Amino acid sequence: MRRIGRAAFVLIAGLIATPTLAQDNYPNRPIHIVVPFPTGGPSDVMARLIGDKMSADFGQGVVIDNRPGANTVIGAELVAKSAPDGYTLLMAIDSTLVMNQYLYSKLPYDPAKDFAPITLVAKTIGLLVVNAASDIKTAKDLIAMAKAAPGKINCGAGTITTKLTCVLFNDKAGIDTVLLPYNGSAEVAHAILTRSVDFVFDGPSAVLPLIKSGDLRALAKLDARPFPAIPDLPTLPQAAGVDLGDVTVWLGLVAPRNTPAPIIDKLSREVAKILSDPDVKARADAVGLGPATSTPAELASFIQQQAARWPDVVKKSGLHFD
Repeated sequence: MRRIGRAAFVLIAGLIATPTLAQDNYPNRPIHIVVPFPTGGPSDVMARLIGDKMSADFGQGVVIDNRPGANTVIGAELVAKSAPDGYTLLMAIDSTLVMNQYLYSKLPYDPAKDFAPITLVAKTIGLLVVNAASDIKTAKDLIAMAKAAPGKINCGAGTITTKLTCVLFNDKAGIDTVLLPYNGSAEVAHAILTRSVDFVFDGPSAVLPLIKSGDLRALAKLDARPFPAIPDLPTLPQAAGVDLGDVTVWLGLVAPRNTPAPIIDKLSREVAKILSDPDVKARADAVGLGPATSTPAELASFIQQQAARWPDVVKKSGLHFD
């Protein structure tokens, strides 16, 4: 009986110790970061910048797993259903964790319950842009022209956030412009370059080179952060007295729910360390992304704030994907 008792004690102790041991040894095999977009886009670039440094620091491979499709739903579902052990992570975008729940009648994942936030990764600076040959010289000109010709001026946008920004701009400025949706920033840049649309909202990645070349004109930025590429660019409230609030396309790193807190915290600290590196920051800024980090709790709070602000805008937009 004493032998059986000792054996049972050893077995129970082993079961209790195993999760702690796994956390202490984390990572001891390759980590997969799922990117719900094709290669080459901003989220893919950020994942690879982080992955390279993380691999060197942890002494384990970091695999970037591109799973594009269905407005990030395919990649998000994969990670939501993965083991909560810290070896499968998701480079989520704002639409993954906020907008999709309002754009689909049924999602195969719950953005609020199926993920453990790790850290914010990046926040773009949104820009209001026109063609340099346009008669629209300022944001006030744009609003005046839109008020003079309701329903005649077109707003181009390529991401869910920028499409909803067009709708929000109409509401806050008291104007009626027509949303022309595109599939990504490259198409948006081409549309404003060829004057297929009158103005666009977009991040810097595609339009900034054309602004620098003199083909496009930036009228305003959508938040007050410094933007060294155009240091004198006013905010939209400064340029036109219209405040859209904190509107930005953002990226966040998350894990499956129930991933142990020590692993989440280790990953959060690691990403903060990586994104404080001047070389990494410079390379991220070059593709129009502003590195930004947070604690897991701060990211969870940020997601909740974002989720509360968009449902009415989505309803007004009429956008729906199923």
